[in-house]
Amino acid sequence: MPSLLNVSRPPVFCPGCSHERITHALDNAFQNMDLYEDQIVIVTDIGCSGLFDTFFHTHAFHGLHGRALTYAAGLKMARPELNVIVTMGDGGLGIGGAHILSACRRNLDLTLLILNNFNFGMTGGQFSATTPPEAQVGSGFLNRLESPLDVCRLASSAGAAYVTRCSSYAKNLAEEIENAVRFDGFSILDIWGICPGRYTKRNRLTPQIIEDSLAKLPLIKSPKAENLRKEYGKHYRELSAGQKPVPSPAKIEATFKPPEPGRQELVILGSAGQRIITAGEILCLAGLTAGLRVTQKNEYNITVLRGPSISELILSPEEIDFTGIVEPNVILALSREGVARRKHLFNHLDNNALIIQALKVEVPSCNARIHQIDFKAQDIRPRDRALAALSVLAKLNKVIHLEMLQSALKFRFRGKILASALDLVDRVETAKLM
Repeated sequence: MPSLLNVSRPPVFCPGCSHERITHALDNAFQNMDLYEDQIVIVTDIGCSGLFDTFFHTHAFHGLHGRALTYAAGLKMARPELNVIVTMGDGGLGIGGAHILSACRRNLDLTLLILNNFNFGMTGGQFSATTPPEAQVGSGFLNRLESPLDVCRLASSAGAAYVTRCSSYAKNLAEEIENAVRFDGFSILDIWGICPGRYTKRNRLTPQIIEDSLAKLPLIKSPKAENLRKEYGKHYRELSAGQKPVPSPAKIEATFKPPEPGRQELVILGSAGQRIITAGEILCLAGLTAGLRVTQKNEYNITVLRGPSISELILSPEEIDFTGIVEPNVILALSREGVARRKHLFNHLDNNALIIQALKVEVPSCNARIHQIDFKAQDIRPRDRALAALSVLAKLNKVIHLEMLQSALKFRFRGKILASALDLVDRVETAKLM
């Protein structure tokens, strides 16, 4: 097999950098496995290890620091036939630690090569997750405050079956990489090396010291029997094959003509418990019955059970590129909390705008036309007032008409709930324009 190194971008590292040895060892592993360039994707993040995707003539993906495993997982799930290799430094290891834990638990067939040179070499030699506490680095004494991370112990405890470490100067490095790539599941190879540009300017570290240090650590046997299990991708496809097919989305036929031309923007200002979001959905469904494009953008408190609840809706015969609303055509003012949250909207209303206002819900002074509704007098509970306001809107032939609303309700609800909703819409009375 020919080399897969990119002849137009040969590896360039600092003189004596162990990354170059790893680059050639990885290339040798590919050759030993008879892999072609279209069978491999190399995924990297930031740092000197992040240059690997440019040094090989293969598929490649370069992403954010510490996040390489997330992209690799997506690639492997979408293209399971590819050999997905992730190169990451000890900097990315620390930054993306949570993603490593997820990869260990998931057991997707990825190979992670950690190019571990004990510092952030590219950005100035600061301490990383693996820097020894006695080392002199570019971030003062901070590394003395933390214990270095043993990624192999961490990965094994998190469920990874194939975990090992070696020196970048090992004669069998290409074989170590090949064994990791061939493993059917998630594999980690912690490769210790030297950063002459930063780390060894202050710290004595040689290939022999690396060998001696590795020899003092507990022997790691891979694969680890208790962590062996089905590879995630194969298992996923096996289980998903037995699932019932997902039904196609229900289709809404365009059977009506909207009462008003052009783009219509509407904001429902309510509070928790008033079913504001559901009303917004119903309005969108009503728009679809007239062949309109629709968007819905909601806001409510994390606490859910109190505070404002707001839905911003756009119905348009044209494509909707921007979903922000500055000058709405209609405001449904149903609670003090919602009005207070969007009080700035009232400053932009002209006399073409319409406000449907619940009695005793004060709104800022503005130029809009106002329809005031006494929901309490009509025996309409707070949780039904958003739908009731849509009924008023439809009966005024503003944005939607009554048939559009009724059709939306029949699409959204069934049985007793539908009957109750239709009855509510029918009995709501409009009020005179103020």
